[in-house]
Amino acid sequence: MIEQLIAEATECDFKVALEIKKPKSWLKSVSSFSNGIGGTLFFGISDDRKPIGLSDVQKDAEAISRLIKERITPLPQFILKPLQEDGKNLLALEVSPGRSTPYYYKADGVMEAYIRVGNESVIAPDYIVNELILKGTNQSFDTLTTDAVKKDYSFTLLEATYLERTGLRFEPSDYVSFGLADKNGVLTNAGKLMTDQHTVYNSRMFCTRWNGLEKGSIFDDALDDKEYEGNLIYLLNSGSEFIRNNSKVRFVKKAQYRVDKPDYAERAVTEALVNALIHRDYIVLGSEIHIDMFDDRVEITSPGGMFGGGSIQEYDIYSIRSMRRNPVIADLFHRMKYMER
Repeated sequence: MIEQLIAEATECDFKVALEIKKPKSWLKSVSSFSNGIGGTLFFGISDDRKPIGLSDVQKDAEAISRLIKERITPLPQFILKPLQEDGKNLLALEVSPGRSTPYYYKADGVMEAYIRVGNESVIAPDYIVNELILKGTNQSFDTLTTDAVKKDYSFTLLEATYLERTGLRFEPSDYVSFGLADKNGVLTNAGKLMTDQHTVYNSRMFCTRWNGLEKGSIFDDALDDKEYEGNLIYLLNSGSEFIRNNSKVRFVKKAQYRVDKPDYAERAVTEALVNALIHRDYIVLGSEIHIDMFDDRVEITSPGGMFGGGSIQEYDIYSIRSMRRNPVIADLFHRMKYMER
């Protein structure tokens, strides 16, 4: 039964016994599970998954509930389940993913939020805490208003691209309707990312065509490199052009025409770059999207991890829920038919 429960737990930790004198050793897992995708703590089981048992399950259960209430803020949702395996009494603490993030460990003169990295619970860096705060207040980075006023900036590329791809003109009222500005004409972060001027420092893309199969594997290791910054549509076009210019194109002749066969399908490149642009974490300071081309592949790296927490390896790739870190930007790119829902 324990093996089945462990297999069902996306995240899990094992504790031989309940540590009451130093409860931070397991409470930080409660914090990280609440800040991420949830998880389960098994008490009375060794790291090699052998049942050791607890001497007083009732007393330990009461202590777990009390310490969580006293030292984790806000109070997370959890369920305590008594179990038996091979005649040993055990406890399973199931922690649900929280809606009021971040969840802090608050005791011993510290107030720390934890996240999961692999099988460890580590202190969340500042940019993760900021994202958790936005998530807990039901906000996203791109919806936040800024100190920039719309009339001080131009949107020529956005308006021209919108007309070209939709056949519709981008009306002044659309800036408010689409979430790029508020009613007072103040831009949101989404609006700043769409200006012709480079107003968001992290809105950058570094592209490199490497010589060989790895970085620095050959003396003249970089055959081409470019750096782009500014409007998201400009970054998309520039990234696509860089990959196209550094790709080979084969072709097949037909009776009355020929069929080009580039190394990388244009649609696949567009979808990958669009996803990198709209789902990246713009809170990570000093970051940018990277395109690395090698002899046998293209790698596109976007700042930020899985929006729901955890790592991609822990998910069933066929049942991942659609979650948008930057919903305003995603909606705008969908309207311009760059992406599908």
